Amino acid sequence: MELKNKRVLVVGLGRSGVAAAVLLQDHGARVTVSDTKSEAQLQNEIALLLDRGISLETGQHSERTFRDQDLIVVSPGVPSDQPQLQHARALGIPVIGEVELACRFLQGKIIAITGSNGKTTTTTLVGEILSKSGKKTLVGGNIGTPVISLVGQSSPDHLPVLEISSFQLETIQQFRPWIAAILNITPDHLDRHRTFQAYVDAKARIFENQQAGDFGLLNADDPNSAGLKDKVKGALYWFSRTQAVENGTCVLNDQIVFRESGREITVLPVAEIQLKGAHNLENVLAAVCVAMLAGCEANQVGEAVAAFGGVEHRLEPVATIHGVAYYNDSKATNVDATIKALESFPGKIHIILGGKDKGSDYTILVPLLHERAKGV
Repeated sequence: MELKNKRVLVVGLGRSGVAAAVLLQDHGARVTVSDTKSEAQLQNEIALLLDRGISLETGQHSERTFRDQDLIVVSPGVPSDQPQLQHARALGIPVIGEVELACRFLQGKIIAITGSNGKTTTTTLVGEILSKSGKKTLVGGNIGTPVISLVGQSSPDHLPVLEISSFQLETIQQFRPWIAAILNITPDHLDRHRTFQAYVDAKARIFENQQAGDFGLLNADDPNSAGLKDKVKGALYWFSRTQAVENGTCVLNDQIVFRESGREITVLPVAEIQLKGAHNLENVLAAVCVAMLAGCEANQVGEAVAAFGGVEHRLEPVATIHGVAYYNDSKATNVDATIKALESFPGKIHIILGGKDKGSDYTILVPLLHERAKGV
């Protein structure tokens, strides 16, 4: 990607926006950053960018700023259908996301993981397995470290493991993962995507640029994920906790096994997994499949999974006081994640619910709350 002397606008000044602006300037672009937040709200980011001589527009997105560019890079939190972006596209100005920009420079074979729930746990676990198996890896994306920040650390023998959101997939063009996984798809972010089908379509884009020699992984137990099998352009693999699969990972006789081309490899007993809940068993099955496809040895995979205690804010044990166990599941930010959390406990739950309304149907929680919760 030739950037020297190109006028490039970065829209959105979060962590990924700042990292994108710095990378673009380092490659010779004339960079402007635009954010609707005020100068006072952005004072830390502004100081860094002004020190580098990067132009800033705060408090608005002016039409002229968007019009006078050769390229526009959009941060994930910025809706891709903003009027200014639509106008820019109509003028023939390319509009891409931070992940798309990063993939033009990121070295190594990319492993990308998306889904409505379980992305962070699975991405983190894959990174742990690869690292303990002696693979050079980098972990980033929607998990917290912008993909663009990994570029300078990457080399051809790295395996970058990326958590990718539907927002990030909206603005890809050439993004091509070597191994791509969709964990599950349930209604989420309908305030942004408007319809469930648009959300599904955004998730499916993770397979869009794959070719022969690449791998696509789907959840055989999740109808919306399994329904995307025709979108996979590489070799199709499955994971399932309820049924045997021909190629992929599944549970047989209380063991996690990897099956491929008629061979079967036992990886570890289900009982050795520390994570609670059926949904976390699915996350482990997905991570094991990814790791095996990436060339890890089964014994190293099993050891890494058995040692993994989970990530913050996801059914995270906090304390046990007077015999009452407290869990932090504040990353259960949609209805399906809340259902899976409730199903992880037999009952007698006191549950605290709250957060942002993303346009979902909350009435489907009622039967399970009646069954499992003593108080809400």
